[in-house]
Amino acid sequence: MSTAALRSTIKAMDPGTGPTRAELLAALSVAVDLGLGQPAEHMLRSALIGTRIADRLGLDRAQRDCVYYTALIMWIGCHADSHEYARWFGDDIAVRHDSYSVDWSGLPYYRFILSNVARGEPLSRRMMVLAALLVNARGQLSRLIHSHCTSAALLAERMGLSPDVQHALGFTFERFDGGGLPTGARGDSLPIAIRVAQLSDMVEVHHRNLGVHGAVAMVRARSGGQFDPDVAEVFVADADKILAGPAAGDSWHAALREAPDRADRVDGRELDALLQALGDFVDLKCPFTLGHSRAVADLAAGAATIAGLDESGVSLVRRAGYVHDLGRIGVSNQVWSKPAALTAGEFERVRLHPYLTVRILSQVSGLQDVATVAGNHHECVNGTGYPRSLAGPALGLPDRILAAAVSYQAALEPRPYRPALTTGDAERRLKTRVRAGELDSAAVDAVLCAAGHGEHRHHPRPDRLTPREVEVLCLVATGASNKEIAAALVISEKTARNHVERTYAKIGASNRIGASMYALRNGLVPQR
Repeated sequence: MSTAALRSTIKAMDPGTGPTRAELLAALSVAVDLGLGQPAEHMLRSALIGTRIADRLGLDRAQRDCVYYTALIMWIGCHADSHEYARWFGDDIAVRHDSYSVDWSGLPYYRFILSNVARGEPLSRRMMVLAALLVNARGQLSRLIHSHCTSAALLAERMGLSPDVQHALGFTFERFDGGGLPTGARGDSLPIAIRVAQLSDMVEVHHRNLGVHGAVAMVRARSGGQFDPDVAEVFVADADKILAGPAAGDSWHAALREAPDRADRVDGRELDALLQALGDFVDLKCPFTLGHSRAVADLAAGAATIAGLDESGVSLVRRAGYVHDLGRIGVSNQVWSKPAALTAGEFERVRLHPYLTVRILSQVSGLQDVATVAGNHHECVNGTGYPRSLAGPALGLPDRILAAAVSYQAALEPRPYRPALTTGDAERRLKTRVRAGELDSAAVDAVLCAAGHGEHRHHPRPDRLTPREVEVLCLVATGASNKEIAAALVISEKTARNHVERTYAKIGASNRIGASMYALRNGLVPQR
């Protein structure tokens, strides 16, 4: 098909109003549901329950608003720590799903943790991981939780949420009785928003699985332990009305009616910034995908311009690039990080992730075209792609450009089963796929032109970072341990640790998540 013919398939983006911030956050919550192993709208319903409890507690408007968003996104950090979580527990999504059945305290909780170490792995691997965890179980879990809370607060900030919400998210794993992590905060030192959100989150799952009586029994059993007794008492006193409606699958609109900024529409640069934030945080799920979504978006937008798309078409492709991988959250890191060939069952889970992207975005007003293009990034012109095996006229130029950009950028990035390819090999890979009928030749030509083969990009070094510290920062951001940094730079492990500590001090970071976000913001992620 000629470039001119392909251009004729482009549809102008809807010139109507853009989505609201509340809708984008609701979509994010649906993505997080997938990472928790829960049905879509779990967190939306939790937010709805939270506002009903807040009203009965007599909280003021600002506190109620904080409850809503804390309950809606309290688990946004779960995808950013999935790499570390899977290292300890194997199937991160399955373990998170099952954790709702236990009280997170005492011997039963530690028994749950230990029984799920390296879940799904061979016995020899499980014993090895268990031995490493037992050296300092509380310390290991505390570091994991600290990363979670840090990333949650960062995303809340980038999504424009209040400092009160950001503050509350730091207490997600704390308990009213002081037995939580990472600081052991207790009682009224936990913000009221997180006290309500914790109960709402657990109640939603137990109500769905066990009914009102099951939810009430769980709250009574954990009152004074995990839960604030006053919050528990208010819930128990009016559980039937607090849990009444809407029906399963109908929570989207009901929850959005309670959103503090339900009328706050975003468009233009603000919308781009919010979609970019979603892509950045999805990419944190795996260290080897750091910066992938924004790189794809930039490359695809450049290719769209070269191909002659108008401004709305370029914007469509860029926005789809930012969010094309949202569905990755719904697939366990045990699959994404597998260094060997996937089984048929595992590959079927991978094939679902573009569909999950569409599912996450489909109800957001003004993003239907973005959702469609994003969901087609693994479709092929000859119909051999996934998840819908679309072919020929069913794929417009934006679809074809994004697919080529994803293929090129992914080739430049390392994967657990192969090293990163050179730009020359990436070019050859795309041309081979054109000859096989998988990718469109005009789209590939535009992507290769936009990629600027052979060009060298100079990255600034802010905050007085030395060249060696930039190297260390990039290695940390891609998940390397001190031992791996030492091997890569041919230095001692002690020297590597010192470099890491100095780099963290200069940039004001305390862990890999903070270092990763700093590297992204300052253009220090290696151009692969």
